[in-house]
Amino acid sequence: MEMKWFLSKIQDDFRGGKINLEKTQRLLEKLDIRCSYIHVKRIFKTSDYPVVLSLENHCSPAQQEIMADNLQTTFGESLLSDMLADFPDTLPSPEALKFKVLVKNKKIGTLKETHERKGSDKRGDNQDKETGVKKLSGVTLFKKKKTRKLKIALALSDLVIYTKAEKFKSFQHSRLYQQFNENNSIGETQARKLSKLRAHEFIFHTRKFITRIYPKATRADSSNFNPQEFWNIGCQMVALNFQTPGLPMDLQNGKFLDNGGSGYILKPHFLRESESYFNPSDIKESMPITLTIRLISGIQLPLTHSSSNKGDTLVIIEVFGVPNDQMKQQTRVIKKNAFSPRWNETFTFIIHVPELALIRFVVESQGLIAGNEFLGQYTLPLLCMNKGYRRVPLFSRMGESLEPASLFVYVWYVR
Repeated sequence: MEMKWFLSKIQDDFRGGKINLEKTQRLLEKLDIRCSYIHVKRIFKTSDYPVVLSLENHCSPAQQEIMADNLQTTFGESLLSDMLADFPDTLPSPEALKFKVLVKNKKIGTLKETHERKGSDKRGDNQDKETGVKKLSGVTLFKKKKTRKLKIALALSDLVIYTKAEKFKSFQHSRLYQQFNENNSIGETQARKLSKLRAHEFIFHTRKFITRIYPKATRADSSNFNPQEFWNIGCQMVALNFQTPGLPMDLQNGKFLDNGGSGYILKPHFLRESESYFNPSDIKESMPITLTIRLISGIQLPLTHSSSNKGDTLVIIEVFGVPNDQMKQQTRVIKKNAFSPRWNETFTFIIHVPELALIRFVVESQGLIAGNEFLGQYTLPLLCMNKGYRRVPLFSRMGESLEPASLFVYVWYVR
């Protein structure tokens, strides 16, 4: 986190013209000291699978060379700096990239050229990457704007292997020209529009290329969008503002419970197979699941702001998935009992695409004037739920465990 902040600080100052190259180099040398505190083994403490460093790069070539040196010094052999012998022209699986750190940034040239330069001195060598208007046979393809050239240091460019950042132009352009190691970043507004109008093409695109969705620039308050709508079309990286708690982060944390929080989940077969015609907004063929949840009781539910265990408690059960599966049901309110409320209510849900569905339990305290007060929640994938009598732990709005607070439920589903 310190390294991320430090790079952002340099970037902001550099944009504002507050620092010169010499001062920036001194700051980057300090960054090298800060990086020494990062122990590579701690990066892979939770999961063995690869970590992707997405660089927001606005530095000069000289600064980029220092960045490249620092990355190599910090991560050593864990930094992927050459293509794997078994994957010269296809994306390797996360299994093949265990304990590796990947750099996502602009890149010049091909992986073959990068491999041929392995071990050579790249200092002072940089190339221009042109962005802006492009012309073909005298016809302007895009709205006219100034063309600018971004200089890329070869030392940093050659650290980008399977995660080359490439601007998204169109699905047709990607089918014709995009290489297997090129990744796209698409803003949430454009992605939402494409997902509604061209869902099949979008899913076909995410079958072949790593696709990242990022929040729109107008979210100045660091609010988040609902990531579920982009998981539904197979997007691999759905970027959220992790500093902002709430429903989107609950879904994010719940999504990766299925395999112990490894950070990687195998997409359902209908989002991987080329012959599939899956459309999340138009489900024509499905094998729905009938989910039955009997909500029996609560155990030591969190206290309200009034610090009373006599709150008026209720539970909301929500389903997140494809649009037709989105629904929620609510228990009755148990008056003046947050310590051991008993509902004994049964709820039934018909879920058409269970592979994408998440179940969220939300506990609230009823408020007649100020509205209901959030007490705790728990979110998990539907297919991660075991049948029978189960205890549902609760987490705070900030994602912290509220032990021993929990719900007691009975779960059953048939297909």
